[in-house]
Amino acid sequence: MSAATATADPVEAHPGRTARRPARARARRANLTGWGFVAPATAVVLGLSAFPAVWAFILSLQDWNGFGTAEPVGLENYSAMVSDAELHAAVTHTVVYTALFVPASVLLGLLLAVLLNRRIVLIGVYRTLIFLPFVASAAATGILTTYLFNPQFGLVNNVLRVVGLPQQGWLEDPAQAMVVITLMSLWGQAAFTTVIYLAALQDIPAELTEAARIDGANRWQAFWHVTFPQLAPVTVFVAIWQTISAIQLFDLVYTTTRGGPLKATETIVYYLWSAAFKDLELGYASAVAYGLFAVTLLITIAVTLYSRRTKVGAF
Repeated sequence: MSAATATADPVEAHPGRTARRPARARARRANLTGWGFVAPATAVVLGLSAFPAVWAFILSLQDWNGFGTAEPVGLENYSAMVSDAELHAAVTHTVVYTALFVPASVLLGLLLAVLLNRRIVLIGVYRTLIFLPFVASAAATGILTTYLFNPQFGLVNNVLRVVGLPQQGWLEDPAQAMVVITLMSLWGQAAFTTVIYLAALQDIPAELTEAARIDGANRWQAFWHVTFPQLAPVTVFVAIWQTISAIQLFDLVYTTTRGGPLKATETIVYYLWSAAFKDLELGYASAVAYGLFAVTLLITIAVTLYSRRTKVGAF
């Protein structure tokens, strides 16, 4: 009798243990079920990102044309980037495009978001029309660009001819082609910043602006001193996102100028594509790709650290 009592005492003394065991088992089963659902998608994502990244790094250490035997060359592909004048020109073109595109897309997106953050008739239609260019394909945008800015039969030159202004070379002028690319990028990408800013504006309590107006601030002062500081994290995020998008510009160049005229619109990614699939320098192209990745990563880290140091929590 005493032995049975002694055996039962520990269980009776800790009744919570028996209650916790089924709960832990259920939690374990729930975790396994969740991983079972996400495991196939995770495997696909890793297979399409991690494996190509590792393979590209290995390839960047080799000289390979895609057909013959790959020859290890160490860091020669990376050192060749330093003296590659065509790559330097592509970097310059990309920097110019980024300097034109990023500030304009942020400011235009903010302006459109402020205009669309109102209660007016058919506001839903206006918001939809603003977002439509963002979902248009690069091929459609390229065809539209060619139609609008063709020097011979383009719509823009026809308008200039009607009003008596001199016609321009646009996509066939090395000094204007990148500006045209920037304008068409804004037409498609400004919708993204507009949506982000519009969502952020709708999260700002209306009482803040009303309080500023009661205190005597006009509409501009209320926006600049009350609303805009609330948008600082969004501005940092949008600036980083648009910078990365600008550095990776390829599709619009491919569908319009193919890097011309006189390689005036050849960006880094287009140069990378040309080196890989036209010149069959796959190892060197992989090295350029990793150099681009390093630059993008450094820019992101620098802006993130700056935003945190200035207490602008974008991430």
